[in-house]
Amino acid sequence: MALQNMTRRNQYIDLSSAPWTMHEFFAGSGLVAYGLKGMFTPIWANDNSERKAAVYTANFGDSHFVLEDIRNVHGEKIPRANMSWASFPCQDLSLAGTREGIYGARSSLVWEWLRILDEMKESPKILVLENVIGLLSANNGEHYATLHNDLLKRGYKSGAIVMNASYFLPQSRPRVFIIAVKKECTVPHDLVGNGPSWLHNKAASELGGRLLDWIWWNTEKPLPRRQTIKDIVEKNVPFDKDHILRLMPKRHQEKLAEHDAVYATAYCRTRNGKQQLELRFDGIAGCLRTPEGGSSRQYLVIKKNGVAHARFLTVREAARLMGVPDDFILPGSYNDGYKAMGDAVAMPAAHFIGDRFLTKIAETVYHD
Repeated sequence: MALQNMTRRNQYIDLSSAPWTMHEFFAGSGLVAYGLKGMFTPIWANDNSERKAAVYTANFGDSHFVLEDIRNVHGEKIPRANMSWASFPCQDLSLAGTREGIYGARSSLVWEWLRILDEMKESPKILVLENVIGLLSANNGEHYATLHNDLLKRGYKSGAIVMNASYFLPQSRPRVFIIAVKKECTVPHDLVGNGPSWLHNKAASELGGRLLDWIWWNTEKPLPRRQTIKDIVEKNVPFDKDHILRLMPKRHQEKLAEHDAVYATAYCRTRNGKQQLELRFDGIAGCLRTPEGGSSRQYLVIKKNGVAHARFLTVREAARLMGVPDDFILPGSYNDGYKAMGDAVAMPAAHFIGDRFLTKIAETVYHD
């Protein structure tokens, strides 16, 4: 048994070789750490979901992972790191959630993260928070403003950017990333603009115009994406949901009829009290969700030679839509794997943030 365990440990994805260190709060499946591989080494990671912990530890080991409710975590026990990343729960900020905002039962856990920072002997000079873009607009931006000002009180200047995973992957997944730096630290001048750019939506632009010590983070756009939904499809998976095609509204039936061959994705939605299947034909998937309800799982619709068939996206297809390589281990049931991906940060987005911003910031603030 000892030899077997040693062999398994040697197969873990090695995240140790990096110039900087990080904390991973709400670590989930570890796609942030994976995306930042070679840039930041996670020396402490935490989540309270056993299913997500199973994915994380299967791929990265359990030497630095703590399965615990964040409310039971104490900052003085956490090792010092250069950066702290927190992808705090989005359920109260998502359009598909409760919309209770940053004070809701789940999203309010961000305040626990701030408490932990207060308890640390030495808090990191760099912070990153990630969430759905509803964080920027909830309660007309007041929830975000409260968070921004709480960071200011702790000595951090910050700014929010909006990044869609569709820049890198065939999935529409817009997310807000807040990058914060201690106020006394110099920020690389080439990372800061004079106002809104392609990284700022209307809500971010309005907030940046009225909040103190807002940083207009900026960088060049990534190269155009070439991959489409067709490129992530698993072969030889049976189609067992053809009956769902009957729920297509007329306009979607007409659109599908225009194509002799097409790859599309679809969600079931309720419109005027009736369930209907809504397809998208732009070559990318809709935003992956967690599979708590039947309407949360996404369908794949393929039409060839004039005949259309339907099935759910597979777990591996969902992983590919998050930028995860096929050797990434997804233990457990279909729902376990789908939740692990639907609740994660797209790997290429994390990599882009790390490469374009975080490494350059770290090189500056830790060498001042």
